[in-house]
Amino acid sequence: MTEGPGTREQRTGNRVRPGRGLRIRREVKIRALWIGVWLIYLSPPVHDLVDCRHTTVATVAGSLGLTVFVGAYLTLVFRHMGRPFSPRQATGLLAALGILALVLAYTLGGAWLGLFVYLSVACGVSLPVRAACWAVPATAVVMYLVGLHTDEGVAGNLLVLVVLIGFAMVGVGQLVRTTVELRKARATVAQLAANEERLRLARDLHDLLGHSLSLITLKSELAGRMLPGHPGKAAQQVADIEQVSRQALVDVREAVTGYRRPRLAVELAGAQVALNAAGVVAELPAEPGLAGVPEETESALAWTLREAVTNVVRHSGADRCLVQLAHRQTLDGPVVELSVEDNGSGGSGSGPGNGLTGLTERLEKVGGTLEAGRVKRGFRLVARVPAGTRRT
Repeated sequence: MTEGPGTREQRTGNRVRPGRGLRIRREVKIRALWIGVWLIYLSPPVHDLVDCRHTTVATVAGSLGLTVFVGAYLTLVFRHMGRPFSPRQATGLLAALGILALVLAYTLGGAWLGLFVYLSVACGVSLPVRAACWAVPATAVVMYLVGLHTDEGVAGNLLVLVVLIGFAMVGVGQLVRTTVELRKARATVAQLAANEERLRLARDLHDLLGHSLSLITLKSELAGRMLPGHPGKAAQQVADIEQVSRQALVDVREAVTGYRRPRLAVELAGAQVALNAAGVVAELPAEPGLAGVPEETESALAWTLREAVTNVVRHSGADRCLVQLAHRQTLDGPVVELSVEDNGSGGSGSGPGNGLTGLTERLEKVGGTLEAGRVKRGFRLVARVPAGTRRT
C-alpha cells in the first residue's frame, strides 16, 4: 500500500483503472485455459492435413481455411467477452464461421465436423439469448446433415455435444453480459457518490452564505441611500456589513475545516462504495463505536482509513479487503485500533510514500502510531490511537 515513484508515474502517466491488476491477470489465465481445452477439437482436422490424405491444393486450402476459422473464432469469442461487437459485426463473424465450417467439413470429410462445436460455442456466447436458442439447434442440424454426406458416425457422436455445449455457452454469455453491466453500475454508483458529496458541499455553503450575503446586499443599499444626507447612519450600516462579512468568513472556514476533518462513520460508508466500485470484496464494520473518543482522534482514524482504502483501490491490485476496528487495553492505557488488510501486492516502491508519511504525522499529533507492511497474503496497515482524552 506504499506509494513509490513507479506508482506516482503510473498515476500521472498511464493511469491504471482501480482494482484491475489481479482481475486482468485472472481473466488472461482463464482465457488461456479455455483456449487450451477447446484446441482438442482441432486435433482431427490437423491430423487429417498432416496425413496428406488430400491433394496439395486441398491441403493448402484446408490449412488456410482452418487458420482463418480459428482466428475468427478467437476474435469473436474472447474479445466479445470484454468488449462486445456490434450485432452486425457479430453476425458477420458468425456467418463467416458457419460458411467455413460447412465448406471445410463437406469437402474435406468427417474429421472436420468438430468445427461445428466451435460454431455452437460462438453462437452461445455472442448472440442474444433468444437468437442463440435457435442458432445452437440449427448448428447441430446442419452439422448432422453434413455428417450424413461425410461420416455419419462422427456426426452422431458430436450431435449431443454440439447442443449441450452451445446451450452451456448461452449461460456463460449471459453471465459475462451481466458482469459487464455490473461493472458499469459500480462505476456509476461511484460517480453518483462523488456528485452527491459535491452537491452536499454546495448546499451547505449556500445555506451558510445565503443569509449573510443577502444581509450584506441589503445594508449596502441602505448605506448608499443614506449618503450624503446621513453619514452617521451610513457609517453604522457599513460597520454592520463588516461584522456580517467577518462572521460569514468564520462560517466558511468552519465549514471547510469540517470537510477537511472527516468523521469515521462517513469514511466507512465511503470506503464501502469505493471498494465495491473497484470490484474489491470488502468487509467493514457497520458502526465505528467511538463514543468518548476526541474528535481530533476520530479525524486521524478517518484520514487513515481514507488513505488506506485509496491505496488499496489505486495501487495494490487486490480483490479482497478487510477493515477492522477494535478497542484494546495496553500498558499505556486503552487504545482504538484500526486495521486495513488486503490480498494485493502493496503497490510498487520500496519506501514509504507521502501518504503513509502524512498519516504517521497525523497520528503522532494525537499520540497514535502507524504500522504498515507486507503479510503472508498481502499488505496490512494498523493505526492505534488513545481511546480517551489525550494526556499531556
